Amino acid sequence: MTEPILPSLKPIAVKERLSVLFIERGQIDVIDGAFVVVDKNGVRTHVPVGGVTCLMLEPGTRVSHAAVTLASRVGCLLVWVGEAGVRLYASGQPGGARADRLLFQAKLALDDTARLKVVRKMYELRFKEKPPERRSVQQLRGIEGARVRKMYELLARQYRVPWTRRNCDHTNWGSGIPSTAV
Repeated sequence: MTEPILPSLKPIAVKERLSVLFIERGQIDVIDGAFVVVDKNGVRTHVPVGGVTCLMLEPGTRVSHAAVTLASRVGCLLVWVGEAGVRLYASGQPGGARADRLLFQAKLALDDTARLKVVRKMYELRFKEKPPERRSVQQLRGIEGARVRKMYELLARQYRVPWTRRNCDHTNWGSGIPSTAV
């Protein structure tokens, strides 16, 4: 029996990787053993897929079977999204993914007491202070919303951007950018 020419691929630790890379309107393939995006003009761009945690594949992107195989081998998640990542259509799972974390997350989400503990901890991590006592998830969500709106207001004032409130135009999803009310 002969030894393999190359050692088996091993994923790089997540903390060492680029978190997300968006790819739009290109053919993703494996050429000469490397992950490559080929644009409409035939220009090749090598992507160090083993160093990317997640590839967001926007409209106009085609992916070969070889590219999907390589991405799964190196633990790179593939996610098919709409323009500007606005909608999620499908996702693949890196090879050998385990379900225990997903099941644990589902358990926390379905248990009201555990869910409230998670929400309180997330609030504390985000705002660097403990949330008010004896508040429901909905109440904490409302408090967080008010704080974020105030932050938007302060940032708009700081950068002299006319802004009064967030106002997404639900009739125009194509733009992918929320409109603002002036």
